[in-house]
Amino acid sequence: MYYRRFGRTNIQIPVLSCGGMRYQESWNDLKPEDIPTANQANLEATIHRSLELGINHIETARGYGSSEMQLGFLLPQLDREKLLIQTKISPQDTREKFMETFELSMRNLQLDYVDFFSIHGINNAELLAQTLAPGGALECAQQLQREGRVRHIGFSTHGTCGEIIETLKTDAFSYVNLHWYFVNDLNWAAVLEAEKRDIGVFIISPNDKGGKLYEPPEKLVRLCAPLTPMAFNDLYCLARPQVHTLSLGASKPSDFDAHIKALKHYDNIPNTIAHIETNLRAEMDRALGSDWTANWWKNIPEYHEVPGQVNILEILRLWSLAKSLDLVSFGKMRYNLLGNADHWFPGQNAKAFDAHALAPVLAGSAFADRIPKILTEANDILLGEEVQRLSKSE
Repeated sequence: MYYRRFGRTNIQIPVLSCGGMRYQESWNDLKPEDIPTANQANLEATIHRSLELGINHIETARGYGSSEMQLGFLLPQLDREKLLIQTKISPQDTREKFMETFELSMRNLQLDYVDFFSIHGINNAELLAQTLAPGGALECAQQLQREGRVRHIGFSTHGTCGEIIETLKTDAFSYVNLHWYFVNDLNWAAVLEAEKRDIGVFIISPNDKGGKLYEPPEKLVRLCAPLTPMAFNDLYCLARPQVHTLSLGASKPSDFDAHIKALKHYDNIPNTIAHIETNLRAEMDRALGSDWTANWWKNIPEYHEVPGQVNILEILRLWSLAKSLDLVSFGKMRYNLLGNADHWFPGQNAKAFDAHALAPVLAGSAFADRIPKILTEANDILLGEEVQRLSKSE
């Protein structure tokens, strides 16, 4: 395993982290007696395999159903000083509710402290204000830090790049959990802001939100050869020193194998991925036009600035990936969350939009005339059954 300094925490964190949202029995809270023996055995085998590989950062959340509780069956048996444990709690309506939720997390985990504690889902300006308000989540977390029950405070976010940067500029956090990968470069300015402030960068869900890479289309497999798409994406992210760790949502012990194999190239990442990145970008240029690939996102407003809150930026991204790299299945998974995931995946899809109303907000785009037709095509390609977030408590 390789390790990187996790920003101002000064902790050496493994470049791969063990995410806790795939191996649990349920996305709902369960009674201990309702956990099947086989599921618990698999979870424990997954954690033991993680530790064998040097992946000692184990990450979970109050919103991940039985994950915390099932981890708590195992953690007291392990050497606590060798573990880096992270959990996350969303902002709550009251200080009392937040603290009660924290106490529940700690009882579930059976720990005296957590190394990393995230305010979960600072996804918009309202949630940031709620977090920073007197008696809010940040003040609670800081109290817990003074008491020694929380070592480092961070935040997770599914917000827009601008909203992430505003949260980073508060300088209230030591690390951030965010989305950034080959298929989504939109948050790079936020990553650079984190680097400027010496804030640790934890990449959320590179396998799933990074392109559903565990089920890649044949075209992507071919373009990434001789690496797998997952291995390419791992190395693409880790080629940037500003990125410190990638979360792997392992559901079983063998889920680490492909990523460990990718790390064989860790000392030669630029040369290993250069030709693959060239091939991918050349194919995107061929399919979409180099002018589009270089400029499509420029002067596109965020969803909250668009009539009907149509998430144009996200729809154009998904359309581009579907048209050029055959990431249709991934696009459908994400597109059909629009309108169904609240602030976790905000904005609306293009099922119903008013092209006339969009014209003023698209005036600064070089592709203003094309975008309404692209939105219609994206809806035709990607619309399917409505998708709900797995974690309905968030």
